[in-house]
Amino acid sequence: MEVALEDNNLMENILPPDEQEIDVELEAKEKKYLRGEGANLESLKDKKLKTQLASREKLYGKSAKAAAKIEKWLLPASAGYLETDGLEKTWRIKQTDIAKEVDILSSRNQYDIVLPDFGPYKLDFTASGRHMLAGGRKGHLALVDMMNMNLIREIHVRETVRDVAFLHNDQFFAAAQKKYAYIYGRDGTELHCLKERGPVARLRFLKNHFLLASVNKIGQLHYQDVTYGDMVASIRTGKGRTDVMEVNPYNGVVALGHSGGTVTMWKPTSQAPLVQMQCHPGPVSSVAFHPNGHLMATSGKERKVKIWDLRKFEEVQTIHGFHAKTLSFSQKGLLAAGTGSFVQVLGDGSGNYSRYMSHSMVKGYQVEKVMFRPYEDVLGIGHSMGWSSVLIPGSGEPNFDSWVANPFETSKQRREKEVHLLLDKLPPETIMLDPSKIGAMRPSRRKDKPTRGEIEAEKEVAVEAAKGVEMKKKTKGRNKPSKRTKKKKEMVENAKKTFPGEEQGNVAGKKRRIGEVDAAELPASLKRFARKN
Repeated sequence: MEVALEDNNLMENILPPDEQEIDVELEAKEKKYLRGEGANLESLKDKKLKTQLASREKLYGKSAKAAAKIEKWLLPASAGYLETDGLEKTWRIKQTDIAKEVDILSSRNQYDIVLPDFGPYKLDFTASGRHMLAGGRKGHLALVDMMNMNLIREIHVRETVRDVAFLHNDQFFAAAQKKYAYIYGRDGTELHCLKERGPVARLRFLKNHFLLASVNKIGQLHYQDVTYGDMVASIRTGKGRTDVMEVNPYNGVVALGHSGGTVTMWKPTSQAPLVQMQCHPGPVSSVAFHPNGHLMATSGKERKVKIWDLRKFEEVQTIHGFHAKTLSFSQKGLLAAGTGSFVQVLGDGSGNYSRYMSHSMVKGYQVEKVMFRPYEDVLGIGHSMGWSSVLIPGSGEPNFDSWVANPFETSKQRREKEVHLLLDKLPPETIMLDPSKIGAMRPSRRKDKPTRGEIEAEKEVAVEAAKGVEMKKKTKGRNKPSKRTKKKKEMVENAKKTFPGEEQGNVAGKKRRIGEVDAAELPASLKRFARKN
């Protein structure tokens, strides 16, 4: 009977081949999430400490196993890039070649909307990539559902539209029009007219702080809180008009590009720029930030694109021979640059950015704005004749977090998420170059006073150095021993004067004695009011 029971246990432990492979794969992933080697519990003599460490190690093992399962089952997709064989180049592959190889759902993301009467167009996407907002210079505003390619709302404001931007979700969006900036609802209803800003050139929304940032024609930077409508800050940049504005997603700092070739970075609690970088010898055409916030790309009129490391504020790479009117980083770090009727995508496969893909528009189209669609391998292009969409393999994040950005969220989920965003809203004071300093200890600014022994040692060293100074040999009559001795005494006294510890002590003692004398001269009835040292 015992042998039979052992055989049954062995049969239960043996798994099918597929499950064995999954188990081995989970073990490999679990090792990746373990926090190093476990503590050696056998060598411990303290029973209480041994129990505490055992429970802690058990907890670490459970968390590593849970993380391995999440990676295995909830993050199954991986980003794919174009790969070529032999001497073939990825930037020679055209959109027509890609369309033949992809599935039907992906091929629907290749289209060209021709609206020649209202262009050029500016584009913006929601954080989930589900909705797109297009704004034509001639006053055309369109809200599109990118999942099923349905037109949600289309309005004509009948005046110039310079820029458009979504607010915290697809229910509200802002448009920079001829005289003022306006906020509209999803159904096209005008909700607010922001008259304090004047004629706005560029709009950007800081989603973590619920701030609508804008820069107007005369170079004034405004921050407005959209939760209660008050103007948080109004800053005069002093650099003149600018059409280049971008927000760093890492820390919420706003960057402006100016005609003098400088890029300035601002926060709402300071009237002076946090950083002022001389990036180009001529006007700055465009600025873009990497999703991790550590890289910045700038383009200038001198036909150069520069990559900057914002941790050291140093230039990392210069790409020659390409004037980019507009720049955009994808979630995976690809850089799109557009000018004229040509769009070029740069990849950082070998550490430096090099040509990855290129796309030529119809002759005569003038690119106005390029922007990658989140969580999709799609690049949106706004141009003078409407807007277009092309496929860029490997540009989007393949796995989305439904708590951060859910393309399939219901109206109930959207309302709950809006409440959570308002509760988690960050104050404007948290905008800074290094947000990791928030919650850290501020270093003490007061210098530690040296001890009396250290002062005496430094004093002796200074006196010895003064005594060891060699005197210059002067002319007859000026090189007498008495004069040399007098000069050395003066040098020693000057060296002692740099350590006024004793003199201060003598002065304090003198003051104390004067106070005691004054107190002694007072009558008995007033002695209790005398200052006590």
